[in-house]
Amino acid sequence: MKVAKRPTGDARRPGASRGDGQAAGERRRPPRPHALHRYGQNHLVDGNILRAIVKQAAVDPDDVVLEVGAADGQLTRPLLARARVVHVFEIDHRYASRLSRLAAERPNLIVHPGDALKQDLAALDPAPTALVANLAYNIAIPLIMTTIAALPQLSRWAVMVQKELGERLFALPSTKAYAAVSVLTQLACRREEVRAVPPSAFRPQPRVDSSFITFARRAPLAPGSAAAAGEAPPLSPVGEAPPLTAAEYAAMGQLVRLAFGQRRKVLTNTLAGAARAGVTLSRDDVRRALDDLGLSPAARPEELAPPQWVVLAQALGWPLGAAAADEPA
Repeated sequence: MKVAKRPTGDARRPGASRGDGQAAGERRRPPRPHALHRYGQNHLVDGNILRAIVKQAAVDPDDVVLEVGAADGQLTRPLLARARVVHVFEIDHRYASRLSRLAAERPNLIVHPGDALKQDLAALDPAPTALVANLAYNIAIPLIMTTIAALPQLSRWAVMVQKELGERLFALPSTKAYAAVSVLTQLACRREEVRAVPPSAFRPQPRVDSSFITFARRAPLAPGSAAAAGEAPPLSPVGEAPPLTAAEYAAMGQLVRLAFGQRRKVLTNTLAGAARAGVTLSRDDVRRALDDLGLSPAARPEELAPPQWVVLAQALGWPLGAAAADEPA
């Protein structure tokens, strides 16, 4: 009588790998639902890379982690073992029962069904101190920008993103990748480490390479500082832009986005007519400010490094720290 051999390795189930990091009990879980294109789902299945990025994320026992796109909790589980609390958002209702069961087992897990970008992240309790997530490519930029601006206690990002986006976040001036998101990310944060991740680490495989990138917030100015009193913050001796308060960052965001909205045009054209808190810029204002910086009146947005944007805002008399008429106080 022939005895069927027990399948081993990759033969146990489609898409499995020897390095997927699952314990024996976890292999008996129901198959993961198929990925949905509308949610940009590409699930990390390489266990070796999963362990490497958890280590790179450097979550400590005091951290409150925000994870967006938890799926069935493959990244969530090691985060729960390291963090004080983990907030997870999952828009795909097919994972609701799995995450509910995990929350019943782990009291430090708080599950939030729905779209994180439509929620008031500033209302999360306890407040997140770190974002650790495998981000769907279609939400990565708005989520990173939202968490920088709206979550002042969040001090560290450890995110899986499309390689080109990772390059854009910390791109250098006068390069193709340099954009408004580059300026605004670098005004608030410093890059720490980047790990390349191939398409083969995901199911389904994306058509692009990915990067796991970690960066940290630069310390904000303390209340009572010159900037908080309404004065322009000075540049540091090494030429870095000063850390900005939330109001100052919002003001810089408006100015930078206006300029890069027409990045091929010169700044004297793109910023003429810009208005904030009762201040409206003219072409002459912009020309004088560029001259103060030693820049040509034909300068374009991509020519200015992030620290120069703060100096430009000061030279323009752009109201740093003042709320625009269409913004909440």
